Amino acid sequence: MIIHPAVKYTLVGIFVILLIILVYFFVGSAKPANKITWGVNFSVKQTDFLGLDSKETYLALLDELNFKNVKISVHWDELQPNSLYDYNFDDIDWQIREAEKRNVNVVLAIGMKTPRWPECHLPQWVRNQNKSEQQESITRMVTALVERYKGLKAITAWQVENEPFLNFGACPWYDKEFLKKEIKLVKDIDPSRPVIVTDSGEIGFWFEPASAGADIVGVTTYRRVWQDSLKFYFDYFFPPVYYQRRAELVNLVFKKHVIGTELQAEAWCPNSIINASLEEQEQTMSLEKFKDTVKFAKNTGIDTFYFWGGEWWYWLKKNHNRPEIWEEAKKLLSE
Repeated sequence: MIIHPAVKYTLVGIFVILLIILVYFFVGSAKPANKITWGVNFSVKQTDFLGLDSKETYLALLDELNFKNVKISVHWDELQPNSLYDYNFDDIDWQIREAEKRNVNVVLAIGMKTPRWPECHLPQWVRNQNKSEQQESITRMVTALVERYKGLKAITAWQVENEPFLNFGACPWYDKEFLKKEIKLVKDIDPSRPVIVTDSGEIGFWFEPASAGADIVGVTTYRRVWQDSLKFYFDYFFPPVYYQRRAELVNLVFKKHVIGTELQAEAWCPNSIINASLEEQEQTMSLEKFKDTVKFAKNTGIDTFYFWGGEWWYWLKKNHNRPEIWEEAKKLLSE
């Protein structure tokens, strides 16, 4: 078969470009960050799921582990369980007050889609609304949250939605233009604090949060997960340099800082944690895997990471007499 020279040169060009991309993102070592700021994600819904006392768990993270940075998920169905005008701020008010007492920095994750399953936490009364009505309800909810907490010293940033470009979770719709409106709304109400928009660190493009108006781009870092559709554990093969080079690219093109907003430090099991044995949980997270994850994070060169799994560490310690990861985290934070 004779290949036209133009086609041949095009194929060679594509091959060279792909080779350059492969080398750029996968070859070499990242320069470790001089100092890493460690934080932790927290969700009342997750403590409830694990059968823990939410206040006890939260205070243990702040007092026993001495976290000085916490990202709190504000779940819409817990904030407005009954109607548009019925707000329950009790948990968030308490969490922020306790953070302020300890000089802890708080990021509030707000919107329809916030961290923890089912990702989109719609109250029951919203589910029969059409898309336009739901967006109006979200706008009112976000406005109420930012107006209420913008004057508090503990709040250091707002995370608007969670991985809004990733089609994952029980969500009724995805709308990039509405996301931009949400980001602008938050900035208009509180221009003094940065807005974080997150993306999958493994399969997201990272450019989308930056171009949507984020001041800071937040990314996940996962090493081993359960693939439910394929029924096996999957290991992400990306080296630390992959994250650093992508972060450098975002900074170069958009002048935006990249942080790790979800560093895997919790088991990811078929049929959820509470239905899995401790041996099954160790398939994706154990003490050794936790240590390796911390080492991996340090080697990415990214200077801020929020752990994903603090509630689970406490559950292991309290309910199963397995404090190993808890104690290792305590040691890390005391360094």
